[in-house]
Amino acid sequence: MHPHLHTQNAMACQEVIAALEECHAQGFMHKAAGGCNDAKILVDKCLRQQRSKVQEGNRAAAKAKRDRIKEEQRALGL
Repeated sequence: MHPHLHTQNAMACQEVIAALEECHAQGFMHKAAGGCNDAKILVDKCLRQQRSKVQEGNRAAAKAKRDRIKEEQRALGL
């Protein structure tokens, strides 16, 4: 379903994921008729928010690393 369901970030979305799985358990026709669309939208929204948090952290870490490298280069006179 989603590649990042097995990460810690998915733990924050467990309730909406469980609701989607319960909806899917109601059968193929229910799913095919769009009965699970609302639950799917909520799962996507939750996972997107979690992914955004991770991306922000990654950007901050990368910026800190770039700044540290630039500072070390200045100290070496490069």
